[in-house]
Amino acid sequence: MNKSYLLKVDDLNVSFASQIVLSNISLTLMEGEIITLMGPNGAGKSTLIRTILGLVKPDSGKVQLKSGIRIGYMPQKLALACLMPITVKRFLMLTNACISGEVPHHILMDLAIEKLLDVSLQNISGGELQRVLLARALLNKPDLLVLDEPTQGVDIAGQVELYHLINKAKEKYKCGILMVSHDLNLVMANTTSVLCLNKHICCFGHPEAVGKHPEFLKMFGTRISDELAFYKHCHDHKHSLDGNII
Repeated sequence: MNKSYLLKVDDLNVSFASQIVLSNISLTLMEGEIITLMGPNGAGKSTLIRTILGLVKPDSGKVQLKSGIRIGYMPQKLALACLMPITVKRFLMLTNACISGEVPHHILMDLAIEKLLDVSLQNISGGELQRVLLARALLNKPDLLVLDEPTQGVDIAGQVELYHLINKAKEKYKCGILMVSHDLNLVMANTTSVLCLNKHICCFGHPEAVGKHPEFLKMFGTRISDELAFYKHCHDHKHSLDGNII
């Protein structure tokens, strides 16, 4: 079956107060793919996400989304006001997908948050909060899932579990994923392509090839590259940037 695109970004340029934030950014995300954005702080990763979501107007260039696309968004963090406590259930019901007054039980079970419904958001752990945010992003059965550092504030065991849940969601909803992450080892084993960003695209392609690219090594160092865990299958070949065997 031929896949169609979910997202196309063509020659995107964004600046704030004459400071260039994104320069000549182009990418295409197809159905079922995971593209992970990586780069140092201030590289423009979150700005790119916000521009794709229509929250930032670019100076030039174009963002094209598949007609009728449903997008689920998981923000980098959630500011919780201690003077305005809200339960997990109430938080999830604020979305349009819960107009029936109930949160879909299968999502609660899939993300193991069914016992948290009556608990205040302020009283759950970092890992539990990230699973709640993921659940909220999945409520409208998205075609495209946009995740801005989904494992922020989560310990290593929680990170592994969260990536497992993200991959499970991708298979269940047949959605594409655009994700920002700093978790190099985990990302390289859980993505289709990696885009290294530092206001411009430094390199983009299959994770194993990107991990050996000069721009990647300049950004993260050779020691990091040598220690990266790639796809778990064993093979006697190498991949080009586009993922083909060479």
